[in-house]
Amino acid sequence: MGIARQVAVAALVGAALLGCKSPNQQNAVVPLDTPPEKFEKAKDPPITAQTHVAAGQLAQSQGNFDEALEQYRTALKIKKDCLEAVYGIGLVYTIQKDYSHAIETWNQYIKLTKGSATAYSNLGFCHEVAGNYTAAEAAYKAGIARDPKSEPCHVNYGLMLARRGKAAQGLDELQKVLTPAKAHYDLASVYESQGNVRDAKFEYQQAVKFDPSLDDAKQKLAALGD
Repeated sequence: MGIARQVAVAALVGAALLGCKSPNQQNAVVPLDTPPEKFEKAKDPPITAQTHVAAGQLAQSQGNFDEALEQYRTALKIKKDCLEAVYGIGLVYTIQKDYSHAIETWNQYIKLTKGSATAYSNLGFCHEVAGNYTAAEAAYKAGIARDPKSEPCHVNYGLMLARRGKAAQGLDELQKVLTPAKAHYDLASVYESQGNVRDAKFEYQQAVKFDPSLDDAKQKLAALGD
């Protein structure tokens, strides 16, 4: 319950109690000469690293990336191993295409997560959008070695292969963690993003063939003129 809500409720409760008092009952009052130090001051809650992370996420959602970075860095001053802050910094740098700082941050994130597969996937994607496909592949494979069932690594690696013209290898990578229908759907999405309508329609059709209830694929086919 917020402070304003608490005050409002307290006022209502106080009024109700006053209405129930007998004519002889006196209201308690604070003597006018009571020294200020006798009153108990409300203590502000401590500002935690998470508070700054939340402020950073809000600024980031509003496109205020400089403020977001400042909030994330302040969070790290309070808690040097704050994962959410490091993640936020890596994400902002990636969005801003400041890839050198982004890659440095994602490597820091890998260390803090003790080499999680998802962290390697983030690093791999950053390398990919930076145009360093060799480094991206190495990061994805490192994540898969860490966790052979890592969906982020397999999916991102598979999509990268498909975007690089290696559709068969990409589909194989996707199917290691996705159903055949979803794998074909993702491959179709790559083709569609590249303007390859013919192959996109074929892959969406394959997705529907494997899963007739996949409405998203049906909608895509309708939009493409099937």
